Amino acid sequence: MILTPTMTGIASPEPLQHAFKVKSAPHAGRGGSRPVFLEPEQWQQWWQQPSQATERALYIHIPFCRKRCTFCNFFENGTNPERISRYIKNLTEQLKIAADTPLAQSRPFNTVYVGGGTPTDISSDEVKQLGEAIQRFPLIDDAEVTLEGRLNGFDDDKWHNATANSFNRFSFGVQSFDTQVRQAAGRFDDKDFLLNRLQQLSQHPSGSIVIDLIFGLPGQTMDIWQQDLQAVIDSGVHGVDLYQLIGLSGTRIENAREKGKVLGTAASEFQADSQMRANMYASGANYFETQNWQRLSSCHWRCAPRERSVYNSLAKSGIEILPFGAGAGGSIHGHGCMNGRDLKKWHLAHDETLSLSNPLVRTAPIQVPGMLMSPNPSASLDAIFKRGLDSGELNLALLTKEMVVHLTPLFVEWQKNGLAILSQNALKLTLAGRFWNVNMQTGLFQYLAENPLNGELNGSEIQQPQGITS
Repeated sequence: MILTPTMTGIASPEPLQHAFKVKSAPHAGRGGSRPVFLEPEQWQQWWQQPSQATERALYIHIPFCRKRCTFCNFFENGTNPERISRYIKNLTEQLKIAADTPLAQSRPFNTVYVGGGTPTDISSDEVKQLGEAIQRFPLIDDAEVTLEGRLNGFDDDKWHNATANSFNRFSFGVQSFDTQVRQAAGRFDDKDFLLNRLQQLSQHPSGSIVIDLIFGLPGQTMDIWQQDLQAVIDSGVHGVDLYQLIGLSGTRIENAREKGKVLGTAASEFQADSQMRANMYASGANYFETQNWQRLSSCHWRCAPRERSVYNSLAKSGIEILPFGAGAGGSIHGHGCMNGRDLKKWHLAHDETLSLSNPLVRTAPIQVPGMLMSPNPSASLDAIFKRGLDSGELNLALLTKEMVVHLTPLFVEWQKNGLAILSQNALKLTLAGRFWNVNMQTGLFQYLAENPLNGELNGSEIQQPQGITS
């Protein structure tokens, strides 16, 4: 049996601060898939086959931002009205084609997420166009439809067109309410504007307003962080995500750090280390839970039932997610999909395909450049692990007895190291475990790779849709 500190963490009097050295990635996963190539005819056949998924989502990507934030490493395209107009025109055309296919119509969708980028940078009329295109898909009666973005530029016209055209959840990247910290991070607007606007939008009778906060931003001291937490309550929003700043390569913060600099505020160059970020997480978790907010995941809390976080929850369960737009990711017929980010190539594929006289091009959305992967042979099992650990409690009844026995040595080490409490029916993460849950997921997948259990699914047991070759 191979057990390493990257799997188990280390013993420490303060596991919240020291169980692992640092959070190294936003998400965890394991391999097992391989690239798959589809001929255009196979792509057409794919969209004529009904879905076998029990739960489904749409993900629609808007790859434009007016400004690159200092913590962001995936800025793609500057906001330009003409570029956005062309993109929305082509995107909605692809959505309309896709909505009429047997694949799309075969089963209803539980949730839709419009992400980016900054989707709220599109015009009010384009918000309406996008909402109308989404409504062509079969949605369950209480489908959650999220529009992501920022408050700056999201005026009343956009708000009214959004709520009138199927959008019922709005996720705004606030990151910090502190005006100086926001300016240092490259954000628009000051604290007063944010509070006033959020208070206005949160009064809607049914829409869910959710915000993101980041802890560990340059210049963000513990005092400022605690003021951010209080501002969440004052804003009246229905849900909040608390995300840890991660030192990803390519960000302005990381580039400055490599040069020995800190992109702090005029008042402070304070930069929280991993231990301080752990304390910030604990402060946030304890604060909201003492305010009777319900924790839906290790990083998400709500104060009202209208906030359901359906997309974020189901996406961790390995559901089918049809992706649309340059840079969109998802899965179709069990195959992972990632559309290429190059906007010129995306438009070129769209224009060249629709210029063809072949009527078949109207029976499936455009096959744009990107990557398609074979089904993950352990997708169902991995979804149990991801969803359970992310929620803070892994239900052992969802696993086979053999798998529980196989994983018990790892679970025991997590318990010894203050990360979890193991009982007969469940593995419940401690506060420290919830903070380090991504490291724990990564460690679990590493454990299974180093200590394989006989009987795990292999690729030959996955039934591929007709017309798919790998």
